[in-house]
Amino acid sequence: MTLPTTSFLDSPNALDSGDILVVGLQKTDNGAVVHAPGLDSDTQEALTLLATAIDADGSLDSAWRQGPPPSLHVRSVVFTGLGDEAITADRLREAAGYAALQISKGERVVFALAESGDELAAVVEGALLGSHRVQKPGKSADEARPTLAFLGSLDDASLSRAMVSTEAVWRVRDLVTMPPNLLNPVSFVDHITSLADGSGLEIEILDEKKLLAEGMGGISAVGKGSQNPPRLMILRYRPASPSRHVALVGKGITFDSGGLSLKAPNAMVGMKYDMTGAAVMAAVTLAASALSSTTSITAYLCLAENMPSGSASRPNDVITIKGGKTVEILNTDAEGRLVMADGLALASELSPDLIIDIATLTGAARIALGERYAGLMGTPEGVAEVEASAARVGERVWGMPLPRELRSLLTSDVADIANAKPGEVLGGMLLAGVFLKEFVGEGIPWAHLDIAGPAHNSSGAFGYTPKGASGALTRTVLDVVLS
Repeated sequence: MTLPTTSFLDSPNALDSGDILVVGLQKTDNGAVVHAPGLDSDTQEALTLLATAIDADGSLDSAWRQGPPPSLHVRSVVFTGLGDEAITADRLREAAGYAALQISKGERVVFALAESGDELAAVVEGALLGSHRVQKPGKSADEARPTLAFLGSLDDASLSRAMVSTEAVWRVRDLVTMPPNLLNPVSFVDHITSLADGSGLEIEILDEKKLLAEGMGGISAVGKGSQNPPRLMILRYRPASPSRHVALVGKGITFDSGGLSLKAPNAMVGMKYDMTGAAVMAAVTLAASALSSTTSITAYLCLAENMPSGSASRPNDVITIKGGKTVEILNTDAEGRLVMADGLALASELSPDLIIDIATLTGAARIALGERYAGLMGTPEGVAEVEASAARVGERVWGMPLPRELRSLLTSDVADIANAKPGEVLGGMLLAGVFLKEFVGEGIPWAHLDIAGPAHNSSGAFGYTPKGASGALTRTVLDVVLS
C-alpha cells in the first residue's frame, strides 16, 4: 500500500462540502471543550455545543462522528478525544491516529488539531499511521481511501520525516501481516531487495552454504529443520561523511513452530509475527537512506524458519556461534537468541559506536510488560540513547536489568553456555538478555529491545495503533540513527 495524498490548507475557507473535519475534544471540569486551532472562536463554540448535545466527553481513544453545525459547510465532523491532561504533541499524534483509524471512506479528511511546528508534524504522523489498512492476499488495494489535509503549514523537512517514518511503519506492518506460506527467509530477502532498488544500499546475502562456511552456527541450526533454507541479509548504508556507525540486528523467524520442542497448537497461531525484528531493522535502514542520515548503518537480518523434521536441531545438540563460542541447545523453542547471537557477534567484529538489536524474543516480556511496552536492556549508554529516542517519538519502553546472578542458570557441562534453563519460569525476559550479552563485544554500547508484547496488538485499536501488527519501535530506532 502507498501513503495517502497529503496537503495543507491555509484557511478554513478552503474546506469543501465533501470534507470530513476532525477536531479535538478535551475533557475539563466544566465539560468537553473543542480544540481546533485554525477555526474561529464562533465555529469552535458551535462545535463545543454540538459535542455537548451528543454527550461526547473527550475521553482518550474515543471518537464521535456527527453532522456539522449550520455554520460549517462540511460533510461531517469527527470529534477525537484528547483526555483531561495537557495537550502535547504525543497526545495529538494519538488522537489524530485514532480518528484516522475510524474513517475508511470519503473524499478528503481534514485535521484541525494543530497549525504548525512539532505539534502539526505529530498530527500528520498520527493521521498517516492511523490510515494504514491491512491488504488481504490476492486482493487489490482499495483506491477509494480518502486523501488527508491539514489546517496549517509544515516545512518540507518535517513533512518528509513524518512521511518517511510512517512509510517505515507501514512496511513493517505489511511484512508482518503476510502469511507464512508466502513469506519465508528466501522471499523475505527478495521483498527487501525489491524495496531497496534505487536506494543506494549495499546488500549481501549469505545462503545456507555460506552461513555454514562463515561459522554462523545459530542461524544454521535453527533453519536446518525447514525446507525453506535460512538466510543472513546484510544491508549497508554508507553516507559520504558519516558521523558515526550503528549496527542493527533483527530477529527474522518467519514462522516459529518451536522446532522439536514443539509449541502447543494455540501457541503456534500468530508465530508469523516472529520476524518483526528483522522487518523493523530493514525498514529503518531504508528510511535512514531516504532521509540522508549521516549515520553509517550495517543491518543484520537473521532469517530462518523454525520447523520440526528429521533434519531439525535436537535438545542437547552443541553448536558453534560466529566467533567460536559454543552453545548447548536445551530448548529448540528458544531459537531467537541463537540467530541473534550470530548477528550480534558479527556486528561486534565491526566495533561500531552502538549496537541495537530488536526481537520478539520472549513470552515472558508480554507477561511482565503487557502489549504496550517494550523491554529495554543493555549497557547504560545504549539504554539511555534508546530511552531518549522513545520519549521523543512517543513510544513506550521500560528499562530492565541484566542480573549477573542469572548467568549461572545457563551453565553447560559440554559447551560455553546453554540457550535455556528447562523448567525455569522466573525472569525469562532477563535470562534471554543475559544470554545475548555474551555475544556483544566488550566495551561496545548496546541496547536490546524485546518487543514480544508491542509488536502485536491483540486487543482493540488505541491511538494510532490498529489491532494486529503495530510496527512498534520502528520510529524509535529510526530516531536513534537520525539523531
